[in-house]
Amino acid sequence: MNIGALDLGILLAYLAGVAIFGVWVGRGARSATDYMLGGRNLPWWVILFSIVATETSTVTFLSIPGFAFERNLTWLQLPLGFLIGRFVVAFLLLPHYFKGTLFTSYEVLHRRFGSATSRAASALFILTRSLADGLRLFLSAIVLQEMTGLDLSWSVLAVGVTTILYTFLGGMRAVLWTDMVQFFIYMAGGVLALGLILRRLPEGWSQMISLGEVAGRLQILDLTLNPAEPYALWAGLVGGIFVTLGSHGVDQLMVQRYLCARGLGDARRALGVSGFVVVGQFALFLIIGVALYAFYQVFPPAVAFERADRVFAHFIVKEVPVGLLGLLLGAVFAAAMSTLSSSLNSCATAAVKDFYLPWKKGEVSPRRQLRITRGFTIAFGLVQIAVGIGGQWVTSSVVSSVLGIASFTTGIVLGVFFLGMWAPRVGQRAALVGLLVGLAAMTWVKFATPLAWPWFALVGSVLTFAAGWGASLLWPARRGQEVEPR
Repeated sequence: MNIGALDLGILLAYLAGVAIFGVWVGRGARSATDYMLGGRNLPWWVILFSIVATETSTVTFLSIPGFAFERNLTWLQLPLGFLIGRFVVAFLLLPHYFKGTLFTSYEVLHRRFGSATSRAASALFILTRSLADGLRLFLSAIVLQEMTGLDLSWSVLAVGVTTILYTFLGGMRAVLWTDMVQFFIYMAGGVLALGLILRRLPEGWSQMISLGEVAGRLQILDLTLNPAEPYALWAGLVGGIFVTLGSHGVDQLMVQRYLCARGLGDARRALGVSGFVVVGQFALFLIIGVALYAFYQVFPPAVAFERADRVFAHFIVKEVPVGLLGLLLGAVFAAAMSTLSSSLNSCATAAVKDFYLPWKKGEVSPRRQLRITRGFTIAFGLVQIAVGIGGQWVTSSVVSSVLGIASFTTGIVLGVFFLGMWAPRVGQRAALVGLLVGLAAMTWVKFATPLAWPWFALVGSVLTFAAGWGASLLWPARRGQEVEPR
């Protein structure tokens, strides 16, 4: 499909508008604190929507409807676990980040264990985040290529360069405010698409419900105990809680957002309310999938769909009128850019605070810190673009496997945090042993066992904690390390 002039104009206007808006709201960044944390004075509701937008990518926007189209609503069990996990994070982990003046989550590990442990965790974050988000950029570009007819490399560059531009100039303040705008854009796109589908159905909502019920598409609960099934109730609740403890409790991508708040209370409020928003968001995406199922039962496609996660994209391309198509393409871009901008700023912050400043071993002026952080933002942006362009020469199975790496590394870091909180005899050497054993064990679990991914964070954190605690029997903490994080 070649996009029409009107829709292309709307899409280009959106890209330009996001870049201009991001630069404008972030224009006051004159120090590293402003650039990395927005001056630590951003409203809690801006942080709330940024949290949700950051965990929502283009793949999520298009694939979750495909899940309901092909199966049912059981995916909704996972957001229930995400919701509960947020409250555990708010009261168990968040207080540690507001003791002192921190910029990264891994500085807590530095306080407890030392520089080697914090740098290992930070390096793990930077590596997996750059690789995974570069491949998310690639997957987003595939969708855009199919929709617009643009060359794949140009699709990668269009999203990547625009995101680098406003992230580089505006910093974290620009990232959070544009995240909020992009959240409302892609949610409006979802509501618009659902309305179009229901309008096309002869009997509207009632027909969607009746067809979905007959086909079992409205099932929400699955009480299966099979550990290989990721969309069962216990995997969603228990696994989802630990996934959130890892992704929202210790991962720099989310922790950096909390540190932008005016205090612990605002950070807790943003995180807690975001859980309810996430449940509602995924409910909307899943309902769109049921509506798509009903639509294509009434209006069967000429050729059966090979993959369910392309059904929503097919509907957007084939059924959405001119003008509205440009708006929905903007929603696709919004979902992609909200994740990528967050990744760039978080990786740059971790690189400066956890590696560059300790390496310099001297006083670095705020202006120089700002310049270095902006330089790292460009560097990580180029890395992600390179990974995105290179993704076209990687098989889809490898892409899926690499994306899965990010889902289990957070559990490993979570296990190290647990060692710091609940195992006072564990020192730096034992903590590093736990991290390495956890990484090796989870690599085996990921690639050699059928265990479903929602369990990765739980298993990874337990294995890391057990290995670190066992290693402390051989290498106990040196005197002075046997303390809780201050």
